[in-house]
Amino acid sequence: MGEWKEKKNRAPDLKYLERESLKKGDSDTGTAADVELVMKKYDRESNTRVWQGKPASIIRWLSVLFSVYSIYVTLFSTALPEIRLSMFLGMILILGYLHYPIQKGDGRINHMPWYDWVLMAVGAVPFFYFAANAHAIIKLATRVTKNPVMVLMAILAVLSLMELCRRCVGIPILCVVGALLVYTFATVRFGKVIYDLFYTTSGVMNTPINVCAKYIVVFIIFGAFLERTGISNFFIDLANCLCGSSAGGPAKVAVISSALCGMVSGSSVGNTVTTGSVTIPMMKKCGYRPEFAGAVEAAASTGGQIMPPIMGAAAFLMAEYMGVPYATVALKAILPAVLYFAGIYIAVHLEAQKLGLRGIPREELPQMRVLMKQIYLLAPLIVLVVLVSTNTFTMQFSASVAIFAAIAVGALNRNNRITLKKIVDALEAGGRGTITVAVACAMAGLVAGCITSTGLASKLITAIVAVSQGKPLIALFLTMLCCIVLGMGVPTTANYCIMAATCAPILIAPEIGINLVCAHFFVFYFGIVADITPPVALAAYAGSAIAKAPPMKTALNATRLAVAAFIVPYILAFNPAMVFIDTNALQVVQICITSLLGIFGIAAALNGFLFGWLSVVERLVLIVGGLCMMDPGAWTDLLGLVLVGGVTFWQKNHGLEKDAETGVG
Repeated sequence: MGEWKEKKNRAPDLKYLERESLKKGDSDTGTAADVELVMKKYDRESNTRVWQGKPASIIRWLSVLFSVYSIYVTLFSTALPEIRLSMFLGMILILGYLHYPIQKGDGRINHMPWYDWVLMAVGAVPFFYFAANAHAIIKLATRVTKNPVMVLMAILAVLSLMELCRRCVGIPILCVVGALLVYTFATVRFGKVIYDLFYTTSGVMNTPINVCAKYIVVFIIFGAFLERTGISNFFIDLANCLCGSSAGGPAKVAVISSALCGMVSGSSVGNTVTTGSVTIPMMKKCGYRPEFAGAVEAAASTGGQIMPPIMGAAAFLMAEYMGVPYATVALKAILPAVLYFAGIYIAVHLEAQKLGLRGIPREELPQMRVLMKQIYLLAPLIVLVVLVSTNTFTMQFSASVAIFAAIAVGALNRNNRITLKKIVDALEAGGRGTITVAVACAMAGLVAGCITSTGLASKLITAIVAVSQGKPLIALFLTMLCCIVLGMGVPTTANYCIMAATCAPILIAPEIGINLVCAHFFVFYFGIVADITPPVALAAYAGSAIAKAPPMKTALNATRLAVAAFIVPYILAFNPAMVFIDTNALQVVQICITSLLGIFGIAAALNGFLFGWLSVVERLVLIVGGLCMMDPGAWTDLLGLVLVGGVTFWQKNHGLEKDAETGVG
């Protein structure tokens, strides 16, 4: 074991980036160094080793081969789950330690210390050994733990995975895993714990990692190919055509384009950086405050993860976890997603009215007739949705077909034609992007395994029922806090796997009594909003780096803009009609209209401006009325309509006059 090391050359470290950022502090928009500085400071997934030359090529091709292998296995392998999953995790450990150093800010080029080689080996070898001897080990059953070497290998493999989790995912989920492991070893026989957690499919190789290896990896690769077709630019141009010329147009462009791009990318942070580099400078130039511009992009990019039909690939996983058709999941996700983005859209429109902002001149915007010539870029998405919705093929096979569709579409795009290099880049990005997701899923498997081995599920439910005194609202609030903490810094798809394995079963339990679909939507939404909720608001921090705004101010603005994400899950938990359960067509129309009016009232209240500046009383009335209309029900809708309608009518007739008299606005 040696070190790939070049002593003379070093990559930029955190201090260097900070100096560079300060040198360019007079620029209007954050540079790439600013973004990298913030991401390296807050986002563990961004803290990767720096490889150059031959070592970089070797690791690049290892990632490419891993992606190809993963696609082949998910489509054609008939091997035992123990063989498939142990091989998968062994490869993840190798790629993980090759990419992630032991601490933040290590910018040394081609440097990997000896202890990382050791950790990589002692973690990966047990998984490969298990894969090679799976049939014999399975026959031994619990007797395998009578062999000290087998026990030691299992312990080293799990500890190595946990250390990799610390490096690339974060500490919150690791604290939960550590606490559960201590409890499990204290209450269950040592040999049984080792056997359950490592040598069966009820521990590390539980449902989350099986879902990751079977579905998530191929969707991550699909997303990487789709990005290289130029679809992100198409979405931004489309949003510009639709609303770029209206008041505060650039912010509305950010909302629409980020919803569309985020739906595909599967990463709130990645989408914030990608589309934000275009939309945030436009918003600042238009006149929006830097912290508001960064917040709009962060909130919209985060919302892209709940945007059907793709939902960052989570829609397909939700269908698998809940045992319902994919089309059902996509349909039920429509209204909550529309309410989320309507809230942000209304907020940016009112902010533009308040500041007197204009849009982009029409002559500077793309022309729709020219843009429609690129409509074929949507073909891979359409192919994927149609194949999955009609159950023509399995989800993983449909995603593979969509990958080939993306390659074909990329070949037709003259402005951004796909090449062999881009295909290799996509495979590499897919393999690299799978690391954090797979590690988080493995930790979710450990959590589920510990809960199963100890029978802790019933005890947790009993504890939550006792604390909440049987009141679902308190149980939901406690679950919300757990989701936000566990979701800090975790990629979307892995985030949902963790929530589905740990939090959703608690809500579904008869003692709490939340509907299955509503429970899964609840935990999914609150896991996602961790990306914009302080203190670990990675998407907001990325937006602040581009906008050159204070990170915490940006995060607080993003949380305010995304208020629907904090309200809608509670409403649908108590009233499944929000996701079209036990409703008829007329009720669906009523729910859609009143919910949109309700989110309008809440957005206006939080913004403090409608037709003129709102008083404290007017804002309180709008909030109460908005909440009433967002709760499906005839009486609440009527009350909400009276309250919101009354304030709106009053503002329409007196708001501007009042501002003119006081000189405000």
